[in-house]
Amino acid sequence: MKTIFDELVQTASSDGALASANHLVEFLRKSERYPELFEALKIRRRLELGLSAVALETDAPLPADKLEAIERGLLDGCREVGLSLLRQGKLQDGWLYMRPIGDAAAASEAMKDLEVNSDNVEDFIGILVHEGVDIGRGVKLSLEHRGTCNTISMMESFVATRNRSDQHAGVGPLVRHMHDELITSVRSDLAQRAGGCPPGDTLASLLAQRPDMLREGTYHLDTTHIASTVRLARVLDDREELGLALDLCRYGRELGPGFQYPSEEPFGELYLMSFYFFSALLGENVDSGLHQFLRKAESIDPIQHGTVAIETYADLLARIGRYSESIAFLIKRMPQGIRPFGIAPSLLELSSLAKDFVPMMEQSKTRNDIIGFAAALLQSKSD
Repeated sequence: MKTIFDELVQTASSDGALASANHLVEFLRKSERYPELFEALKIRRRLELGLSAVALETDAPLPADKLEAIERGLLDGCREVGLSLLRQGKLQDGWLYMRPIGDAAAASEAMKDLEVNSDNVEDFIGILVHEGVDIGRGVKLSLEHRGTCNTISMMESFVATRNRSDQHAGVGPLVRHMHDELITSVRSDLAQRAGGCPPGDTLASLLAQRPDMLREGTYHLDTTHIASTVRLARVLDDREELGLALDLCRYGRELGPGFQYPSEEPFGELYLMSFYFFSALLGENVDSGLHQFLRKAESIDPIQHGTVAIETYADLLARIGRYSESIAFLIKRMPQGIRPFGIAPSLLELSSLAKDFVPMMEQSKTRNDIIGFAAALLQSKSD
């Protein structure tokens, strides 16, 4: 019986090296020997380009067009091998090949039918969340398999390092999960107290049926988890999720004094200030919310406490569409020489949103900031 080795020799002798390489690729593909397949694809690509099968140190440097063609072939090989390994459940090996491609949608699709269990859940979460393949699904898996506490810990470090889109994808499922759990627990408590299934689909409406319930020192979920979720929810823009976060605040404000945890300014009174923040983002009591955060921004010393309060107020103005006011406030209040935390959009981003670059240009001239001036000027011409 002929072996693959015999077949390769025969094909190379009769039809040439490229035909033999094609035979090898098909054999390895059918055999699902994917790491070896990648190497075979590399060999075939070089032969297709009229090069030797394997690069040697003594070879002359290749021209740019050949190098580019080889690179495209390597990326195609990475895609095929990476997706095949992911579909087999070999997550770490598969992602090693898929990382250079950066095709999160394809990787997520390849993983969608795999069973998640205690042996592979950490690999799933690592790829879905930390590699950004499908952050929302990864957070849901974390909540299901690792619990709320571990998921919140993961999200607190995650939010600090990711862009706003990734933050939304991760925090949204956490807020929905926490609200679902809490409303289920409150409804169950009310049913036991009064009998029957209580009406109402918000925490506020349920608590209104027993206004004294939380004043007895009662709570229905770990109160530190509620507080952490409310803090994380500040990054959200989705109206439904903001509404759920606001409902969590209404619950939190009714908790006993021992569960009113202090937070960093300007959210020192966590549930009260978060209530103002989420309400303003939802277009409710906007002037009251802005007044509260303006008061904080003007009263907290940025030299001693940093610029978080200033940036939070500017961010709130920007997120409700008051771009020019946000620009004017940052120019007026941000101290020169203090590095911002990045909570608010930059002046350049705000100027682009406001379609007005003059204030930034004037400030840059005043501060002798030629780069800032040039950035505003040239961006205004290219927007």
